[in-house]
Amino acid sequence: MLGIILAVMLVLSAVAGFLGGGWEEISDAALGQCVKAVELGIYLAGSMALWCGLMRVAERSGLTRIVSRAMSPLIRLIFGRLDASSEKAVSLNLTANLLGLGNAATPTGIEAVRRLEKSSHPRRNTALITVINTASIQLIPVTVAAMRSAHGSAAPLEILPAVLVTSLCSAAVGVITASILFSEEK
Repeated sequence: MLGIILAVMLVLSAVAGFLGGGWEEISDAALGQCVKAVELGIYLAGSMALWCGLMRVAERSGLTRIVSRAMSPLIRLIFGRLDASSEKAVSLNLTANLLGLGNAATPTGIEAVRRLEKSSHPRRNTALITVINTASIQLIPVTVAAMRSAHGSAAPLEILPAVLVTSLCSAAVGVITASILFSEEK
């Protein structure tokens, strides 16, 4: 369905540009933005590679195990009792999100969902991890900071307080709502 909507928008835009006589400007803008999109993609890929590498180092050095233990009370409060592998998967996913790794957190999120599907409250716990990931509580919003830096921001992390407050509030509301909606799950 989304493909159809995008195709219709593309066709309507092309027809409007053709009828409006601005075909040359549209063509120049499209080509110019394609180049900028590739440049931004390469810039973000470098940033993502750095943070994915640091996450791998943290995992191999045992730092993620320490973070997992520190987050254990919070994970138990939100998800209830989980087996060790589920708790580790959830902890890795939450850690990746806290570090603002976005796309790098996706594989750990998928693994956490797989593990949570075998927990005592699979629908509730899957909904909770999805809500927490969507809220994306970030201590370091890496992707946004990289984009701001790529576009010339003198202080790319100045948005940090707003990102933290907004994501904490949305996560809290989402966790409460999911807990209420799935409270009767057996």
